[in-house]
Amino acid sequence: MSTTADDLREEVRRRYAESARAVSEGSGECGCGSGSCCADGESDAAMFGQALYDAEQRGELPEAAALASLGCGNPLMVADLNEGETVLDLGSGGGIDVILSAKRVGSTGLAYGLDMTDEMLALARQNQAETGITNAIFLKGMIDAVPLPAESVDVVISNCVINLSTDKRAGGGNRTRVTSLEG
Repeated sequence: MSTTADDLREEVRRRYAESARAVSEGSGECGCGSGSCCADGESDAAMFGQALYDAEQRGELPEAAALASLGCGNPLMVADLNEGETVLDLGSGGGIDVILSAKRVGSTGLAYGLDMTDEMLALARQNQAETGITNAIFLKGMIDAVPLPAESVDVVISNCVINLSTDKRAGGGNRTRVTSLEG
């Protein structure tokens, strides 16, 4: 039996939905069943997710936003975000990078989070409400079909989700700057 793009997309959606449910239900795991967010061992746990954000950044967030971080890096360590800019986070998950970006672009800026998983979007919106951030918008969609007009954002960030896209060439668009942490 061959695996189609739709099958792969559904598997990714299912796994991220499981992760969001695990965080929302307070199991303390990211949904991978390992307790260390898909790491292969205790020493690998520091290479993924919330461990890649410094204590000050994590302190600005609800615990659920940090726990839901499944990325392989911290795009905000390398992203050049400025007051008043509009940023788009591809595969925004529980909202960690959107919330932190919204703070960096300030009240005159805007941070979009794009995710295909209803469970992650619900968690992200809950985390947004807990922080009181008003300049963030979470959208449902696919990273290879961004539901925003071309040239509507200044910076695109990604934390290891482009590699999960079934059509990597489709999502490019006309963007000013792209910061992507892809392994």
